[in-house]
Amino acid sequence: MARITIPYAVADFIEMRERGFYYVDKTQYIAKLEDYKAPVFLRPRRFGKSLLVSTLACYYDRTKAHRFDELFEELGLVIIRQKNITVI
Repeated sequence: MARITIPYAVADFIEMRERGFYYVDKTQYIAKLEDYKAPVFLRPRRFGKSLLVSTLACYYDRTKAHRFDELFEELGLVIIRQKNITVI
């Protein structure tokens, strides 16, 4: 039986994907977030806000475009990157 590693205090999307940590996929919500004019992330402590922001940064960052398929494969992401938005 494969062991599942649950991370503690890891808020970097790339590290999560590279090290194979347990990850609750929220990429299907990216399309819904794009419809909001001013999204606000109100959640309790240790609820994944920083990881979600890191995921969004990887999704929109043009400098990571060459790794897009590698980072987002096998996730629930069914969005085609159509917008040219860069996170700085």
